Amino acid sequence: MNLQGTSAIVTGGASGLGGATAAALGEAGAKVAIWDLQEEKGKAHAEKIGGIYCKVDVASEDSVEAALSDSVTAHGAPSVLINCAGIAVGEKTVGKNGPHVLDNFKRVINVNLIGTFNCIRLVAAAMEKNDPKEDGERGVVINTASVAAFDGQIGQAAYSASKAGVAGMTLPIARDLMSIGVRVNTIAPGIFWTPMMAGMDQKVQDALAAMVPFPKRLGAPEEYASLALEICRNGYMNGETIRLDGAIRMQPR
Repeated sequence: MNLQGTSAIVTGGASGLGGATAAALGEAGAKVAIWDLQEEKGKAHAEKIGGIYCKVDVASEDSVEAALSDSVTAHGAPSVLINCAGIAVGEKTVGKNGPHVLDNFKRVINVNLIGTFNCIRLVAAAMEKNDPKEDGERGVVINTASVAAFDGQIGQAAYSASKAGVAGMTLPIARDLMSIGVRVNTIAPGIFWTPMMAGMDQKVQDALAAMVPFPKRLGAPEEYASLALEICRNGYMNGETIRLDGAIRMQPR
């Protein structure tokens, strides 16, 4: 897919992996809509890259439909959707305070898994209206899972379940959407430098970086963005979940 002039949506696009991807899409000539709950950051980043900002709760049908309408009005029907919005909690199945709080588990599943699917189903329906390009392609969807989908650590039951769900639905959704010419892939990042990571003690950051076989450092959001753009451009990449992790395999803790 040639990204020049295409309409692209990035959820969680105000910062972190989504922020870097939104910027890379803008540099490639795409018209970018940032969907995020962080209003101040989202507006500032959208202005910086020449895009638009929509305040969106990805798990809400009404919220996504409203943002999609605004995005289509501004940029036309989307050709690219990159799902980066997500949350995490750390809580054992049974811990010092008793069993895992069920509402916490539900909240992570609701945002990370249901929110991702909610955006896919609604945006893909809009992509169907695009004129087909080479090979009949009308759009591409990229989701964000995590190595935790495969190597979940202690306290990551909710997060790992949500990300495993994202990885697990990638192929069937790609098969669902093949008839309308929409490709679906997922990136499973390892330990990346994000705003959440920046708040951790330097010793913790160094210890996490030392866990990566090679290169021994945290991943850069720009490296995620680079892979996302390559997936957009490579028309034969479909139905795949790609680990981007420096060959790390997470230990129990």
